[in-house]
Amino acid sequence: MTDDRRLRTRRTVLTTGGSLAITGLLAGCLDDSGSWNGDESEGGNGDGTDTETDGNDGTTTETPDGGDNETSDDGDDNETSDDEQTDDGSYTVSMEPVGDVTFDSVPETWVANNGSWADMGAALGLEPPKALWLTGRYHTQYYDEIDGVDVDKSDMLDLYQDGVSKELFYELEADVHVIDPNFLLNRYSGWEEDDVDEIENGVGPFFGNSIFSRGYEWHDYTYYTLYEAFEKLAELFQRTDRYEAFATLHDEFQSSLSEVVPPEDERPDVAIFWAGEDEPETFLPYVISEGTSFKQWNDLAVGDALAETDVEDFHSNRGEIDYETLLEIDPDVILLRGQEHKTAQKFRETVVSYMEDHQVASSLTAVENDDVYRGGPLYQGPITNLVLTERAAQQLYDVDEELFDRERVAEIVAGDV
Repeated sequence: MTDDRRLRTRRTVLTTGGSLAITGLLAGCLDDSGSWNGDESEGGNGDGTDTETDGNDGTTTETPDGGDNETSDDGDDNETSDDEQTDDGSYTVSMEPVGDVTFDSVPETWVANNGSWADMGAALGLEPPKALWLTGRYHTQYYDEIDGVDVDKSDMLDLYQDGVSKELFYELEADVHVIDPNFLLNRYSGWEEDDVDEIENGVGPFFGNSIFSRGYEWHDYTYYTLYEAFEKLAELFQRTDRYEAFATLHDEFQSSLSEVVPPEDERPDVAIFWAGEDEPETFLPYVISEGTSFKQWNDLAVGDALAETDVEDFHSNRGEIDYETLLEIDPDVILLRGQEHKTAQKFRETVVSYMEDHQVASSLTAVENDDVYRGGPLYQGPITNLVLTERAAQQLYDVDEELFDRERVAEIVAGDV
């Protein structure tokens, strides 16, 4: 272990009238070499410099590493769930790595790590979180696809503002922080174990798990699928009936997908890269994993053009490739992350047009066949996953029909379950 950061494992936190008592904690050491060991990062030791704006409010900076260079209620409280209930109305919810967290009442305000959790909250009909790590990476323009679903993030704050301030946590006064504390301890070197304990005791508990990537070496505990994490959040906010309704809708959606996914030998091999510029010259490669940021591609059963090559995943070495190397791989489809602020038309007019005129890129099969697309965001929840997966099915399999019931989504969000 090369620094003083520690891995928080299971603990029990009891909330009592706004104060917290930590009733048990096991903290173990982490063999952390200090090298970059995660996915695009939710903000941490990154060196990305490209910027991206949200399609709605035109604000944010987004990079594959999180955009910083740090080194150092509506009556749903009586819904039932599988968590432990007590006679006095308190209840306990469990999630790795935080363990058991007991609440004496349903939290009213919250802070979340990223857009995956924020979208889950939207699906549960919650008020938006008061802050996210970087609000610009919560792409609320996807809700434009669904009448009756809208999220106003104009008052939402960035937790990361040239660092992560404990004072901001005090100012926000959130009842619960839906953030994996190990993310704070391992992806941002400014926080220590005592800082996490201070916020737990002085403000509110942490309850979260880094689910979007499977690339963090320090994440040696349970990974949750999107819907497993969604169920945990539903238990936390005591809105499990909405979760169950979405789970049913998701099952129906998966059945619809099975009807449009072609036989294996007819599915394309795709390559996913980060390339946030209008005229990209280099690409950060991503091998498809089980992390939630790849859910649509796994559900559509695509092949991974990078999986059997010598190109190392960006998770492991933060490497990049050029057009010459990309031409050697020559995937059927190229999917570019970092482009979600653009419409499909704007993406074609800038990125695709540039590649079509490029001396090397123009020889790529994907460019010749007009199969270069926006690759989706880093974070997705149950609503945005429906939109993104349908979009991906249109891109890859020429689907021209709606694959999920938009009216039903709006009904569930509104509490009509």
